[in-house]
Amino acid sequence: MASMLNPMKMPDWRIAQDAEKNMKMVYQLADEMGLERMELLPYGHYVAKLDYMSILHRLKDAPDGKYIDVTAITPTPLGEGKSTTTMGLIQGIGRLGKRVTGAIRQPSSGPTFNIKGSAAGGGLSQCIPLAEFSLGLTGDIDAINNAHNLAMVALTSRLQHEFNYTDEVLSKKKLKRLNIDPRNLAIGWTIDFCAQALRDIIIGIGGKMDGFMIRSGFQITVSSEIMAILAVATSLADMRNRISKMVVAFDKWGNPISTADLEVDGAMTALMNRAMNPNLMQTIEGQPVLVHAGPFANIAIGQSSILADLVGLKLGDYHVTESGFGADIGYEKFWNLKCRYSKLTPNCAVVVATVRALKMHGGGPKVVPGTPLSRIYTDPNPGLVEKGVDNLLAHIETVKKSRVPPVVCINHFATDTEDEIAVIKRAAEAVGARVAVSRHWELGGEGATELAEAVLDACKKPAHLRLLYEDDTPVKDKISRIATEVYGASGVTFSEISEQKIKAIQADDELKRLGVCMVKTHLSLSHDPDIKGRPKGWTLPIRDVLIYYGAGVIVPVAGDIKLMPGTASDPAFRRFDVDTDTGKVTGLF
Repeated sequence: MASMLNPMKMPDWRIAQDAEKNMKMVYQLADEMGLERMELLPYGHYVAKLDYMSILHRLKDAPDGKYIDVTAITPTPLGEGKSTTTMGLIQGIGRLGKRVTGAIRQPSSGPTFNIKGSAAGGGLSQCIPLAEFSLGLTGDIDAINNAHNLAMVALTSRLQHEFNYTDEVLSKKKLKRLNIDPRNLAIGWTIDFCAQALRDIIIGIGGKMDGFMIRSGFQITVSSEIMAILAVATSLADMRNRISKMVVAFDKWGNPISTADLEVDGAMTALMNRAMNPNLMQTIEGQPVLVHAGPFANIAIGQSSILADLVGLKLGDYHVTESGFGADIGYEKFWNLKCRYSKLTPNCAVVVATVRALKMHGGGPKVVPGTPLSRIYTDPNPGLVEKGVDNLLAHIETVKKSRVPPVVCINHFATDTEDEIAVIKRAAEAVGARVAVSRHWELGGEGATELAEAVLDACKKPAHLRLLYEDDTPVKDKISRIATEVYGASGVTFSEISEQKIKAIQADDELKRLGVCMVKTHLSLSHDPDIKGRPKGWTLPIRDVLIYYGAGVIVPVAGDIKLMPGTASDPAFRRFDVDTDTGKVTGLF
């Protein structure tokens, strides 16, 4: 059915709806994957959760499949089709007769209803059913939202009670005074929309029974530390332990106050219990896709869950996972954080590149979502591609530093010319990367067989992985290595507050061994989103350093990054609707 659809003439949501008429039911998917019936937890006919504990226990002695990561060059603000490529590659490997599974992140409602869309892929390479994928799925993000906000309920209510009651009264209520500093809270509230009006708020207005008046604010749910914990947790016990370490505030002497101190960690884990099970969906061509966790890569770890990969590797001969944004942040975090925690070694990494993005890096005009694209990006111009190819080479070098073989996927657009493609091929092959042109958006798995063959060839060699830094590498050196060896900076500068925090971290035997999760723009190799190509002679400024105790990462903040995005003037929700005769959602993209 998929091959009969024409992406040139149909929007993605229409293609998805037509393909959904011939979807496999989850029971058929489960049988084809070798799952036992009780390991499937259905949510309707076409979506299910998987009992990861049962699967991993039953298959503990089974060999893992080959492990493939999909990353990209620095994208335009329109994105370069990384999710589409992931779906296409899974379909292409399936076309070659191999057992294949995939893992991608669950989309946030913020981008879905704003500009970016749902990240299900596009054309004939999508994850379906699209509406379920895009609109809440099985409730994992709602669980994160509730668990995070429950921590804030516990914190703000304790603050009110400590202010209103004496130690004697608190003791009778079986509460210990925590001496919370209302000016030094570690977290705010979450909501899974782009709501700039909620970034900074005042709460507790009214009488003494209406809460303690403090300055607070919201962040988008997928940036919550609990989302990061879901991405890296390897068991329910691990999840429980990490949530208990989550710091929500500091006392008047600067000591951290955790969810365990508030005695809310058990309830938070209860809310997250079902969310630990990965979600099962499928590509348009019927290969299984695990959808689990959804942290952004520019402000968080940017990976689908370790659990989804552990399950996928047991159920497929090849397992394709995806890292957010470009190799500078998405792959770097996959390499130095996700693989560090999972102990898994990838067999190859696919670097998605487009003619369009390389033209931008070569000096093309600014690309602005919602405005017409300049003809420079659609008219032939191999010279401009040549000028921008350094950005691709930087990302190839990043992958090679990890000792993982890179495969460059030229995600083919209808306006690309053979001369422009030849420029990319020559440059990538000159530095030892395999290169494949893929037409998966237009042709689905049939258009991705060249890419699939290149990936399978790369996977034939024994897997090796070299981390960029060791656990005991000094914190400043960890940050500096990422900045200089991955981003290409000449050096790093630290603000006074970041210097103080790093000094304290380095003095703590446990904290100094944590991995580094950089917060940086995805629109440039540098911290400045307006600097394109492969910038030279610049310095990375670290303005602050956060600690996510539960997720187990140090979070340096480079540049001006907000944890709550804003909604644009022409958001996607203006085009959403429901066909009242069929109940089908329309306008998704």
